Amino acid sequence: MATTTQSTTPAKPGAENTLRHLLTAVIYTVVSVIVFGIVYPMVMTGIALVVFPAQANGSMVYVDGKPVASSIIGQLWTKPQYFQGRPSAAGKGYDPTSTGATNLGPSSKKLIDSTRDTIKALKKANPDATLPVPMDLVTSSASGIDPDISPEGAYYQAPRIAKARHLSVDAVNAIVAKYVHGRDLGFLGEPHVNVLQLNLALDGKI
Repeated sequence: MATTTQSTTPAKPGAENTLRHLLTAVIYTVVSVIVFGIVYPMVMTGIALVVFPAQANGSMVYVDGKPVASSIIGQLWTKPQYFQGRPSAAGKGYDPTSTGATNLGPSSKKLIDSTRDTIKALKKANPDATLPVPMDLVTSSASGIDPDISPEGAYYQAPRIAKARHLSVDAVNAIVAKYVHGRDLGFLGEPHVNVLQLNLALDGKI
């Protein structure tokens, strides 16, 4: 019985197929950009502004109706009457546009020497401190703009601030205790205190 065979060799795609695939790719690209680059961010931003308006607007802190700073961005405080935050390696220091850590390992001589110098400077600025030097006051955070310090870091500075403001150490410690934030949900993170909030409280702004 005679059989016939039919060629199964696929035809080479012509210019028409190429244009069709190119058009499909362009459509997918345009739709993806519009949906995920424009629509989705706008929807998420709108939801954030409604549900979390303060956070969506930068967690700004207002004094007398005017924005003075963001509660989530650390600042450089140098005057003795104010609490000071963690050291910063962000840009030239506390730069929110160039966040980052030193990226130095624990065996780095540069990091060891820098930490020793920071400890010396901290002890010199706080000669009346009786507590051990808190680790967070001599090490920078991963972002370099950490706005918080540990309660121990605040209590360590209390004698200096009390002296500069002619207050008792107990009075300064009471302010610290008032603004200590506990662990989130009771078990996440560590207790902390916001440096900006403390300093505004010292000035009677909040």
